[in-house]
Amino acid sequence: MADFINQEAITKAAALVEAQRYIQQFAGKTVVVKVGGSIMDQPDDLRAVINDICFMASVGMRPIIVHGGGKGITAAMQKAGLEAHFVQGRRYTDERTLAIAEHVLTQDINTEIQTMISDRGLQPMGLHSLSSCAIIAKRLFLDGEGDRKIDIGFVGEVEWVNGELLNALTLSGVIPVIAPIARDKAGGKLNVNADSIAGHVAAATKAEKLVLISDTHGIRTSADADDLARHLTKPQIENLIDTGIITAGMLPKVESSFIALVGGVKKAHIVDGRIQHAALLEVYTDTGIGTEIVL
Repeated sequence: MADFINQEAITKAAALVEAQRYIQQFAGKTVVVKVGGSIMDQPDDLRAVINDICFMASVGMRPIIVHGGGKGITAAMQKAGLEAHFVQGRRYTDERTLAIAEHVLTQDINTEIQTMISDRGLQPMGLHSLSSCAIIAKRLFLDGEGDRKIDIGFVGEVEWVNGELLNALTLSGVIPVIAPIARDKAGGKLNVNADSIAGHVAAATKAEKLVLISDTHGIRTSADADDLARHLTKPQIENLIDTGIITAGMLPKVESSFIALVGGVKKAHIVDGRIQHAALLEVYTDTGIGTEIVL
């Protein structure tokens, strides 16, 4: 009899049993998923991530997607003969850059993600500067020497999130897809960091989880590439920042996680979207696959 047993089928069944209690636990709960990094430039990887998010919706979770697209913006600027300029790691955004960013983020990437969701039989809604805008932002000025402020153009920081709208949409079965081009109170348009938006959205909707999907395995606790932390607290991460272990591209992700956690979100997760079913493995299994962050 054992010769006829399909071991692969048994493994799949065991995975379903393990996932069952998590599916029951998270049914009806909101999860905010930020998608970014190099997977935005790989259609197959992006589709795989969106399919996983659609699975979450199909088993009762209420996902909200926030996406980036920095590399796509840079490529479009180069095609237009424009050179990207960065100030303290932030892209300087003049009117032409803002117009290109808005087109790439809202017309290209956001529409593509919506199509992927529709292909799975679910209902998406794009939220950004060219549609219903759920994010109100204000101009961001960087700190310079002394009391001097540095103007970086049409770059914003989150001032308010329409959590009531987002919760109403997810409750009705819609998957919001948020592009990081927001409006200010006067109706102007601002380019906002997508990680930051995700943290504020998670806090405003009282999400159960914030999942940051990129092209990094998670947070390392030393210079050793294999020294990946599975579970970290906010004080532990602050220590890693102070000692210079966490720098550069990881900083916006941990800052986004802090915004969410302080706002009432129970856990934040940083996972590598290039790993097959990374989001599902992090949410629906005992061991997870990335770094889990709590207060």
